[in-house]
Amino acid sequence: MAIIENNTDISDHLAIVELNAAFASQKTAFAADRAPTASTRKARIETMMDMVRAYRHSIHDALAADFGSHPKGASDLIEMLGILGRAQYALDHLEEWMRPQPRHADPALMGRSEVYIQPQPKGVIGNIVPWNFPFDIALGPMVDMFAAGNRVMIKPSDYTPACAELLKIMIGEYFPADLAYVAVGGLDLARAFSKLPLDHLLYTGSPNVGREIMAAAASNLTPVTLELGGKCPTVMTCGSVTRENVDTVIGTKIIKNGQMCISVDHVYVPREDVAAFTDHARAFMAEVAPDYAKTSECTGIISDRHLARLSGMLDEVANLASVVTLEENAATDPETRRMPMHLVIDPPADTAVMTEEIFGPIMPVIPYDRLADVIDRINAGERPLAVYVFSENENQIAQVLDETTTGGAAVNLCAIQGGLPSLGFGGTGNSGMGRHHGEDGFREFSNPRGVVVKKGEVNVDLFWSPYDKAARLVEETMSAPVLG
Repeated sequence: MAIIENNTDISDHLAIVELNAAFASQKTAFAADRAPTASTRKARIETMMDMVRAYRHSIHDALAADFGSHPKGASDLIEMLGILGRAQYALDHLEEWMRPQPRHADPALMGRSEVYIQPQPKGVIGNIVPWNFPFDIALGPMVDMFAAGNRVMIKPSDYTPACAELLKIMIGEYFPADLAYVAVGGLDLARAFSKLPLDHLLYTGSPNVGREIMAAAASNLTPVTLELGGKCPTVMTCGSVTRENVDTVIGTKIIKNGQMCISVDHVYVPREDVAAFTDHARAFMAEVAPDYAKTSECTGIISDRHLARLSGMLDEVANLASVVTLEENAATDPETRRMPMHLVIDPPADTAVMTEEIFGPIMPVIPYDRLADVIDRINAGERPLAVYVFSENENQIAQVLDETTTGGAAVNLCAIQGGLPSLGFGGTGNSGMGRHHGEDGFREFSNPRGVVVKKGEVNVDLFWSPYDKAARLVEETMSAPVLG
């Protein structure tokens, strides 16, 4: 997800000492309260909601400080209302999620015994947060973790120092350190964090760092949830290159100025519709987002280093493909790091815009002649976090969805699957493993303990020596016909 993730210029010795102390206190506190009630869990979630509301304006300021430019509306909608919606959904459904889930047992063997899955809190859960959504991905999963009855440790990105410090202040004011704790620091702290013997670890970031996190967690057999992003493709089918659909694609792309793991990375367009796609994209920017890169509606690129990387991508393809800037007389502002939106028409396959997750306001437009060829190209790469298909043809929609494997998908929309509190969110293969959001997040951060409670007569003695008493049952079962 987040590219170039760590700044190693921060001294972390004291932060690591404090981290270990906080971890020890959370383990002790969990041992004293292994099964918090539904009312306790709800109270923790409600406290977090109060915290977000109380710090609204401080969150605006912290995001603007770290990004150079960050729309207040986006801060409200994505970094706060998204969390509050997720929290309310958990409050509305928590008792249902906490109920034991009955399982079948053969009455001939188990009689009237009760058999069920009991969701248990796991314990102390870590969350290593990326820079692109410093509040949403810190506090959104915290909803799931609290709902499941856990204690939470958060490591924000050092690329968002203002947001990290604010998170530490917020959490410290509203929660005791043995329930929720924020560890602020750099690369050494991140390494120490991932080596803790946590009961579960969530990491959101790039696949390369995800491998390091998983390897570190493996030394303690700590289970991991990895949200790793990837190059999410959009497929425009014949007849789908309309103004409405192109608005959806470009409008999604400029959320956080492309710095979003489920953003549209590149788009496949029927060859005869490429010019129409470009025209619609220009019209959208002119009519809906005029002077976008010159206004506070444009999120700044997170750092000079990241900005240089994106500029380098454009420099590489300048003489190899048609580069279309979607705003008249627009240029990158180095002070705010606001960068205008660009289309790159049919870039060579070996260029950075085609081999790396872009994570910025650059979108390759790839002409195609056959839908089957698009599917082959998608499947030839790593499995992406999402695929988006635009079509009114049910057969074409089914072809794309059935013949590709991705973490999520949307039809005639983009990215919304990652924002619904009821829908599990996560990747597959190189784009990650595991899910959070809603019930899926509750289950992810719970231990599904299988329980059997004896009721009445049971025949488990069949499994005890000597085994002659089971011979008839074995023979009858082995010779019985298969019934489908």
